[in-house]
Amino acid sequence: MSAPELEAYLDTAPLRPGDTVALVSPAGPGNEESLQRAIGYYEDWGLRVKVGAHVLTPHPRASYLAGPDDDRRADLVAAWLDPDVDAVVTVRGGYGALRLLDGIDWTRMRSAARRRDGRPKLLTGSSDVTALHEAVRAHIDVPTLFCPMAGTNVFRDSTAIRDDVHRWLFEPWRGRALIGPKTEVMAPGRAVGRFGGGNLSLLAAAVGAPESASPAGGILFLEDITEEPYRLDGYLTQLRRAGRLSAAAGIVLGSWHECGDPALVRALMQEELGDAGIPVLWEQGFGHDPDALSIPLGVDGVLDATGEQPLLTVGVPA
Repeated sequence: MSAPELEAYLDTAPLRPGDTVALVSPAGPGNEESLQRAIGYYEDWGLRVKVGAHVLTPHPRASYLAGPDDDRRADLVAAWLDPDVDAVVTVRGGYGALRLLDGIDWTRMRSAARRRDGRPKLLTGSSDVTALHEAVRAHIDVPTLFCPMAGTNVFRDSTAIRDDVHRWLFEPWRGRALIGPKTEVMAPGRAVGRFGGGNLSLLAAAVGAPESASPAGGILFLEDITEEPYRLDGYLTQLRRAGRLSAAAGIVLGSWHECGDPALVRALMQEELGDAGIPVLWEQGFGHDPDALSIPLGVDGVLDATGEQPLLTVGVPA
């Protein structure tokens, strides 16, 4: 995509009332109650909602998947190719998005990446949806939004999450500050670059896949859930050996929810990343935090950890 398309949401909000979003479930299963709740949130925001045909189709074997791969993939592709759809919204995470990637015609998806007004379509979601964010980055190259999903309990339980997602959807992104209430500087410095990354274990799982062959420098965001420190160690080692860490100009660490002793997780990150010669932030607040912040991916921004208070902003000053 051209530079204006990569900056499409910086000065003009991604959505406005009356736009259409498509709800899909590319990973784990939901239920009728969570689906209706998700529909309600987006309709209350003034949006038209389409629902994938197989969102509630059960998988004949795997209860951890929201239906067979072909069905989940068909919903995702149909939503993206639909000329009336302005954003593709994932209902929840879990596991399974990575299984869909090899069966998608990415050339066709790239050709359908513009909505009727000429701006790029938006993909939203977090956790397992990291696999889709990475695929969009590598194959389509348009901005996406790493945000909590409306079919999850945290979206239901946190007013802060709902308000934050709403702002990212209905307000321009340029100049938005991303620092969380607990953010600290782990390593000082300043970096400018494209925002990328997401869930650490999903990024590690993609090492060697076609998406990992595309250069991904810039500012790397990392978070995870229910992974013991030794497993986080292994994932970091995979990214380091694959060159993903050395390519980063800066690193932003989010929440490590239920990943064991937080002190041990921090010590691991300090040991692995603190002496890399690039700025590193700790506990930025995105990921699986109960009040998780949303993060734009595929846009440029600035990480400034040179002063008393760190700054992390969307957009690069002229």
